[in-house]
Amino acid sequence: MVAPGAQHRADGATPIRVVIVTMDTHVASATVRAQAALTRDLPGLELSVHAASEWSADPRLLARCQEAVAGADIVIATMLFMEDHFLPLVPALLARREHCDAMICLMSAGEITKLTRVGRFRMDGPQSGPMALLKRLRGSKGKAASGGAGQMKMLRRLPQILRFIPGTAQDVRAYFLALQYWLAGSEENIANLVRLLVDRYADGPRRVLRGSLKVGKPVDYPETGIYHPALPGRVGTDPQALRAVPGAKGTVGLLVLRSYVLAGNAAHYDGVIRSLEARGLSVLPVFATGLDAREAIDAFLVRDGRPVVDALVSLTGFSLVGGPAYNDSAAAQDVLARLDVPYIAAHPAEFQTLDQWGASDRGLLPVESTIMIAIPELDGATGPIVFGGRTDQPGRCGGCARACTFPASEGQRDMHVCAERAETLAARVEKLVTLRRRSRAERKIGIVLFNFPPNAGNTGTAAYLSVFESLHRTLGALQREGYAVEMPASVEALREAIIQGNAARHGAMANVHVRIGAADHIRRERWLSEIEAQWGPAPGRQQSDGASLFVLGERFGNVFVGIQPGFGYEGDPMRLLFEKGFAPTHAFSAFYRWMREDFGADAVLHFGTHGALEFMPGKQTGLSARCWPDRLIGDLPNIYLYAANNPSEGALAKRRGAATLVSYLTPPVASAGLYRGLIELKGSLDRWRGLAPEEMREAEELAVLIQAQAAALDLAPTEPEWSGEERHGRIGKLTEAVLELEYTLIPHGLHVVGEPLSQAERTDMLMAIVDSGSGVRPARAVVEGLVAGLSPEQALRAAGAEPEAGVLAGLAELAATDALLARDHELDGLLRALDGRFIRPAPGGDLLRTPAVLPTGRNLHGFDPFRIPSAYAVRDGARQAARLLDRHVADGHALPETVALVLWGTDNLKTEGGPIAQALALMGAEPRFDGYGRLAGAQLLPPETLGRPRIDVVISVSGIFRDLLPLQIRLLAEAAFLAASADEPPESNFVRKHALAYRAEHGCDLETAALRVFGNAEGAYGSNVNNLVESGRWQDEDELAETYSRRKGFAYGRGGRAVQQPELLRSVLGGVELAYQNLDSVELGVTTVDNYFDTLGGISRAVRRAKGGAATPVYIGDQTRGEGTVRTLSEQVSLETRTRMLNPKWYEGMLKHGYEGVRQIETHVTNTMGWSATTGQVEPWVYQKLTETYLLDPAMRERLAALNPTASAKLANRLIEAQARQYWQPDAATLAALQEAGDALEDRLEGIGLEAAA
Repeated sequence: MVAPGAQHRADGATPIRVVIVTMDTHVASATVRAQAALTRDLPGLELSVHAASEWSADPRLLARCQEAVAGADIVIATMLFMEDHFLPLVPALLARREHCDAMICLMSAGEITKLTRVGRFRMDGPQSGPMALLKRLRGSKGKAASGGAGQMKMLRRLPQILRFIPGTAQDVRAYFLALQYWLAGSEENIANLVRLLVDRYADGPRRVLRGSLKVGKPVDYPETGIYHPALPGRVGTDPQALRAVPGAKGTVGLLVLRSYVLAGNAAHYDGVIRSLEARGLSVLPVFATGLDAREAIDAFLVRDGRPVVDALVSLTGFSLVGGPAYNDSAAAQDVLARLDVPYIAAHPAEFQTLDQWGASDRGLLPVESTIMIAIPELDGATGPIVFGGRTDQPGRCGGCARACTFPASEGQRDMHVCAERAETLAARVEKLVTLRRRSRAERKIGIVLFNFPPNAGNTGTAAYLSVFESLHRTLGALQREGYAVEMPASVEALREAIIQGNAARHGAMANVHVRIGAADHIRRERWLSEIEAQWGPAPGRQQSDGASLFVLGERFGNVFVGIQPGFGYEGDPMRLLFEKGFAPTHAFSAFYRWMREDFGADAVLHFGTHGALEFMPGKQTGLSARCWPDRLIGDLPNIYLYAANNPSEGALAKRRGAATLVSYLTPPVASAGLYRGLIELKGSLDRWRGLAPEEMREAEELAVLIQAQAAALDLAPTEPEWSGEERHGRIGKLTEAVLELEYTLIPHGLHVVGEPLSQAERTDMLMAIVDSGSGVRPARAVVEGLVAGLSPEQALRAAGAEPEAGVLAGLAELAATDALLARDHELDGLLRALDGRFIRPAPGGDLLRTPAVLPTGRNLHGFDPFRIPSAYAVRDGARQAARLLDRHVADGHALPETVALVLWGTDNLKTEGGPIAQALALMGAEPRFDGYGRLAGAQLLPPETLGRPRIDVVISVSGIFRDLLPLQIRLLAEAAFLAASADEPPESNFVRKHALAYRAEHGCDLETAALRVFGNAEGAYGSNVNNLVESGRWQDEDELAETYSRRKGFAYGRGGRAVQQPELLRSVLGGVELAYQNLDSVELGVTTVDNYFDTLGGISRAVRRAKGGAATPVYIGDQTRGEGTVRTLSEQVSLETRTRMLNPKWYEGMLKHGYEGVRQIETHVTNTMGWSATTGQVEPWVYQKLTETYLLDPAMRERLAALNPTASAKLANRLIEAQARQYWQPDAATLAALQEAGDALEDRLEGIGLEAAA
């Protein structure tokens, strides 16, 4: 490297080095072209551009940039907002700042901007003189609507004003001129930016260059305009200048970045435009100054208050209003709602090359998935898709099998279109436009029901949803709105047509609507070889008669209701251990192909949470044509009815299945109340509390009765009889237990789309909201008054209370919530989506803590990943961590050195990162945020602040957590590494103690020894423990532990990449002293879904094996009410068993939904056995009481069998399996009765099949 200040060249030219460092490569080619012109004026110029977006993929480029800065004479740094981009550069800039001729830092984080040194103007100096004038000229911040055009107008005025102010003002003027040149960064303006800085500030041996250059004024371009490669100059302001597409099917608005357009680096935009026009669509590409697209939308996409486009596609890669530094989702939603057309946010691969993206299992990098997908989702964007990027090699791309080549005019650092992805995007947009323009009577809609696991009475599976009642109401709404629907006479007729029909004749599990011949399938299946590699020759054995494939379902006019085929591994769950290269079955692929091509669906509606398509193999985000979800959904508009409380899995459906979500409410919530046995016990407890001191004899008799009543309910031991000294304590605790049972909140029944809650259900729901919050707590009578239509003041007076201002405000909020609950919004949302209109976004979460989920019928999104965990979550997480440690110590254990913690995406999105904050608190760490309030990393709390040792935390993250929260994985990994690296005594830092021990034993580096975040391999989900338990195809519990360890043995470090670390996992699990997971949804219990025992149960079983068979305490943190509480797993299962499965209020609420209610009951029983299999911490009485309630009662058994014979038989067999696996030991009479009941249900099931066949 030539030393700074070198002045001699062979040709006599004065050497000068100008270095540009910016976020991306959009000005790279413009700078190359500018250099050709500048060489005539400055033959000694060495001009280089360095893009921070390239550094993560190739650290050598960062080193090259740092080296260039060290030798630079003039440094221009712009658009450096993210710490990953600017922190590695700050030392080099600081070192060079006082030794270069000028350093100008524009539109960057404060740490960069303050390094500006231009002449006598320093950005870190006192803000006086010209800078104070600037502040006054800038005016109020309140008028954000002025947008980019207003700011540019001000920017053009400033240099004119400052021109006449001597001294430092001229340097300030140069700064704002430089900003003006940069913001209109064409070839000419880049060249004049360099001329300006050299002409004014070249110094030392380069001073001879001052005053020698002719510096042109900034070339003006439209702040808001139209772009098209066919336009003269490619830029204009008149839409009429765009060529018309003859017979256009519709018009598509495109949002593009002005900076790329002016830099002449828009080949990726051109490719999308070509693809859209090739499909007969008119294209209206528009841009605005900066990163606020509203002015462009208002100027060109709306006329007389009506949209002139049928769809809007953003190609910017950013939120509609904002950019990498901030976003204003509320403003974006308002303008998109006015436009009211589908909004797709496509994105280039900005921070990696197309080749790297194509080869990656992960797909997008964490920063890409956050900025380009998660943040636009807050605006209401759907269908994210990659459409272009840079390449590794000049002129060609190796991102996919097409191996595209590009003309020489497109340099290596220019953006190129990914032709295959652009064509897919264009096909999807065309379908949306067609859907929007086609009449309702002509539209064909495919509705997909789920059936997992198959052959188990599960057809019509969806979380919290009464599927067939909801489906019947949906079909009715479609018919009323003009769709050609042949309505079934009743819900039962609908269910019968789909589930029974001709099923027996074909030996199928549901009605066979179509048979696809094997020859036809072989001829038409594009990916036949991949499927056959997994499932054998077509047509395979799943959903097949050996000669053809079955499409299950039934057609009702222009609506086809189909049953999504199973994954295919249900008979062999161990297949999932090796799912690399996994493929769907022949039946699965054929099902979606038939719906797309043969039925000719205009849109597909996935009905309820959730199916299998979005979990098929492929990249996590930024899917390619090799990814199965992308292949299966194809170009079909995908509308997905999704539970409002599940934003994380919903996000997966959006990002991997191109879905637009329409949220539905979870079931109404009510206090569990008391029932037989418990009512009598409470009466005895009430009498005990009312006894006078002198009534000692009666007290002794009553205590004996209370113990006997409690023992009959398995709430107390039968003997020994309580002594006089312990009675009061025992009865006091029993009173607390009964109160907890009575007031525990439980879901009541299932939700029905199109059916608003009744007044009683709304009252219960509002009371639950009141009980879960920390605000006003009105009496039930007051809430009943609100629900009946009284005003807050009237409701208070009717209940005999005086109105107070604070109370009235709280009641007004409750009344607003009640108004939203009182009517259905979900059918309207579905109809809007099927009309191709904009669906407003809504946060996902639990109604009890997030009333903003109302109204439902909107497009779910998660929380801004840059803001997780929130400040509240950090405080609450510290409290919950302390509560966990206190409970463990109270149970007689020492302070744990290692804790196993399970983190899910859903829980963290709903709580703004509460469980993440708990993990950090245990380690004695907290999140660190940058100057924009965005998550930047972790930092340790000082030992004196923490006040206890740092706990070692082994974290098991779900696959969905990994996909949605990559920044948080890095946060947790960094916290563990910082703790391991801290110079602290081992007795006060268990993370460091264990990491150093592992490093010494295995000879690895500290970075590896400190890895604590474990999960699936990239692209894989779940531990598969749940599938093994469901199938019954496992021999012993160690098999479950091995399955968990193999599936979840991939460690994620600070770089975010997964590396299999089986030995490290085995080592850290061997030290675990307790396992823990949060429970923060009333409607979700640990026995409601199998995911809990799949993850927390799985890791508990793996810990037990690693510890040589020693059991480890398992805790559940219940945060559904108030401050929360920590229970043992056994306590939690017992609580749920008593308040739900044994509670007539709960099971009658389920059974009123018939078929689906029985399935829910069976699911709870299976999940209970899953806890026995994984932890052994389910009390035997649970199985005894379940058997008595559901199978030994002849009337109940008959009800179950009549409603859902398959699920009823499965329930009996599960209880028999639990006995066979020694999880409970009934007496001989009970066992015989259970086996007899199971045989009777099996016989009935087979009899139904025989009768139907006859």
